[in-house]
Parts: sequence; structure tokens; C-alpha cells
Amino acid sequence: MKSPSMFRGLLSFSGMTMISRVLGLVRDISMSHVFGASAATDAFVIAFRIPNFMRRLFAEGSFSTAFVPVFTEVKETGTHEDLKQLMARVSGTLGGVVLLITALGLIFAPQVAGTFAPGALDQPHKFDLTTDLVRLTFPFILFVSLTALAGGALNSFHRFALPALAPVILNVCMIVGALWVAPRLGTPIMAMGWAVLLAGILQLLFLLPALRRIDLLSMPRWGWNHPAVRRIMRLMVPTLFGSSVAQLNLLLDTAVISLLITGSQTWLWQSTRFLELPLGVFGVALGTVILPALSRHHVGTDRPGFSRALDWGLRLTLLISLPAMLALLLLAGPLVTTLFQNGHYTAFDAHMTTLSTVALSFGLPAYAMVKVLLPAFYARQDTRTPVKAGVAALIANMLFNGLFIVLLFELWAPPAAKQAGWLDGIAQVPGLHVALAVASSLSSYLNFLLLWRWLKRAGVYQREPGWARHWSRLALACAAMVAVLLLGRWLWSDWATVRVLTRVWHLAVLVLAGGLSYVGMLFASGFRLRDLRSA
Repeated sequence: MKSPSMFRGLLSFSGMTMISRVLGLVRDISMSHVFGASAATDAFVIAFRIPNFMRRLFAEGSFSTAFVPVFTEVKETGTHEDLKQLMARVSGTLGGVVLLITALGLIFAPQVAGTFAPGALDQPHKFDLTTDLVRLTFPFILFVSLTALAGGALNSFHRFALPALAPVILNVCMIVGALWVAPRLGTPIMAMGWAVLLAGILQLLFLLPALRRIDLLSMPRWGWNHPAVRRIMRLMVPTLFGSSVAQLNLLLDTAVISLLITGSQTWLWQSTRFLELPLGVFGVALGTVILPALSRHHVGTDRPGFSRALDWGLRLTLLISLPAMLALLLLAGPLVTTLFQNGHYTAFDAHMTTLSTVALSFGLPAYAMVKVLLPAFYARQDTRTPVKAGVAALIANMLFNGLFIVLLFELWAPPAAKQAGWLDGIAQVPGLHVALAVASSLSSYLNFLLLWRWLKRAGVYQREPGWARHWSRLALACAAMVAVLLLGRWLWSDWATVRVLTRVWHLAVLVLAGGLSYVGMLFASGFRLRDLRSA
């Protein structure tokens, strides 16, 4: 039987993350309205993606997956004083290392901008703007790393709400920056850089009182030679790569996409927002909540409990990710048009964003399942296996990038673009950013399949009874939802030319009807809420 605190933790984390993701959507709507898909917006996307990648690495990936198992082991087997000493040593060591990285990033900001935006090198204004924004956003890495440390400790004490709520601060700061600060600056996009910097500081300050309440707030101390710190570092180095393949793919994609037509960065950036809601609320939430539980089962050598917890996570992930994928495929156009096509964001921008949203949606189940499978390796302190899967997926992603860019260029490029040089040609054809979205989806499925194969080989997971019934319920519920959404799309086929209020109520009806049909068919086929609490 599943521990009730695990399900409550999932609801708590998901609820707070839902608030963060919805505000993230409001943030992106604000940015699209104020800035549109311009060279300035592309510059900010490039600059912010670098520290944002580090945020994902630490807050949802490498650091947490290395820190939580060791922290849980000390918590279960040691004294509270040992735990407090570990927090002081880890915060001092992590803070010192990341402070050095931050300083190097500030000093070599032009080189960082040139590495991740080679397409901007021949556009001096865009390159200078990207460099200035890199300098403003790079310190975010330091503050968010320490925030991740505080969040990992709180999660281990089953306090999931506040760490999940912390990203709300970033979104609020960016919304205020876009709507209020930007119009008052000579270079409006710089407001977004200042918003990111301020948010990093506020997020850390937000979690410190909660750490004090559990008596884990102490002065940071350098602890490179502390045994537990060394173990965390040994676990963390390989997971720096292995746990964040999807994000690393996006970061490498940033360099590739800078070679494409202006606006491509922004179109792909906006597309990822529609994956953030199901991934953040359920995929990342499940991974975060399940890691301490799996670590506890591993420390207690409870193999059946370990397997049941993982089985529960896999079932719940499929319950959310499959209908989310199908809904996004059918509603990508209405969603993008309703939410983004306003102000400086044109109908053409919305169409380009829709294309990449559809391509990314195919990978949603793989992205979510990877988030749940990875803790099964990290809880057993196995960091090598995910690295092998990650390397294969990363190489495949870059190969797919090249393959699909060439394919789409041949299909869509006019004769004039084909006669130009290769780099000049791909910089003239809109829509090639879709190639990167397709590549990201395919490489994520490869990552998932490799992890699944090696997990089965390790023999730590045995399927619980009831999977055939689970699949049949899923199939019926998804079929009902798809039928309702197709009917709605047939009734309301025009989204680009109708008024914004009409788009909003049409979309609200479709989302509500689709969701109710899915949940209704689930319950009609025998699903009950108690199924969420037991394997």
C-alpha cells in the first residue's frame, strides 16, 4: 500500500507548480504582446536559456537527484546535528563553486553569447544586446542553485509546497518587467534581464524562513573534503549530464536555431510553454515526490516497496501525459492563436508557433516518463546508466537536427534560397525551427526506451497486477476526449479572424468538454480515486 504522505506530497507539489506554470503562461503572453517575435526577444531568449538551463539542472535535475538520496540517508541513520552540518558544508561548497562559475560567466559574457548564438555574430546590435542580457541574467545561476539546495532539504521533510511555489516569484517579476518596467526603459527588453536577476535573489530569501523552522539554517562552510559532500559531488558530476538531456538538447538547439530566420528562437520558446504545464505539474512533480520515497525504500532494502512506488508513478504519468499529448495535438492552433496572437505577435508568428507546438507535443509522454524513471536510478545512487542513455539521446538529437533541417529546407525553400549559400539559405526560410522540435521529441523517446531497457535488466521493478485494465481505461477515455475535441474543431474551424473574447470562450468550452469527457469515461470504465493511492 502506498504511503498516504506520498500522494499528499504530489497534490501539494502539483498544486503549487500549477500556479507557477499558469503564471508562466501569463508571463509569455505578456512578453509576446509587448515585444512580439523580434530580434530583441530572440536575444533575451538566448540569454535567459543559459541560466534557465542551469535552473533546470539544479532545481529539477542533477543537484536534487544527487543531494536527496545522500541527505535522506543521513536523515534516516544519523542525528539532526549531522544533518545540519551537512547542510552547512554543502551550501558552502556549492555556493563557492557556483560563485566561481558565475564570475567566469560575467567576465566571458561575449564568448558565452557567441557560443550559444553564433548566428548573431554578424548582427552587431543583436550580439551586443545578447551579451548585455547574459551579464544581467547569469547571476541567477548562483541564487537558484542555493534555492535548489533549500528546496531539496524541505522536500526530504515532505514539505513540497514552498519549493514548488518559489518559481512563481520569477514569473511575477517577469510579468511586471514586461508590462510596467519595459515601457519606461530606452532598451525595453533589458527590463526582462533585471527581472530575472531580482527574482533569483527573492526566491532564495523566500525559502530561508522555512529552513529555519526545521532548524537547518546555518552559516555556509567550505566542505570539499567532507565525506557526504564528496559523495554528493561524485553522484552529481555524471547526473549533470544524464538527468537533463532534454534541457541540454534545447541549449544546443539554441546555437543551431540562431542560424535560422529571425523569430525562430521566440517561436520555439513559446511552444515549450505548452509542455511546461503537464511536465511541471505532473512529470517533474512525480519525479520530485517519488525520489525521497524510492531513496527511503532503497536505504531500508525494501525491494517490493521500491517496485510498488515506481509502478504507481508510471501509471499516474501515463494517466496524465497521454491525454495531454492528444489534447495538445488537436488544440495547438486554438491555444496559440488565443493566447499569443495579439499586440506585436502576428498571425504568421502564431502559425509558426503552432507548427513547433505540434512537433513537441509528440514527445510529451517520453519527456514525462523519463522524469519518473530517472529517480529509480538515482535513488540507488546509480548515476552511470542515465549518462549512457543521455549520451545516445544527445547524439541522436543533433543528427536528427541536421537531417530534418535539410529535409524541410528541400521541401519548403524557394529557388532563390536554394541558390544562396547553405547558411544564407536556411536563414531565409521560415519554419525550419520545426526540425528541432521533431528531433527533440524523437531523441526523448530514445532516451526513455534505453532507460526502460536497463531498468528492467537491473531487476528492481516488477509490474503490479492491473496494467491491462489500466491501458483499456486509458484507451477508452482518450478516445472519448478525442471525439469531443474533433467535434469542437469541426464546429469552430475559424480561430484567426474572430474576436479575442470569442476565441477565449470557444477554447474554454473545448478544454472543459475534453477534460470532462476524459475523466467521465475513466470513471465510467471503473476507475476510482483510490486507484491513485495504491499500486
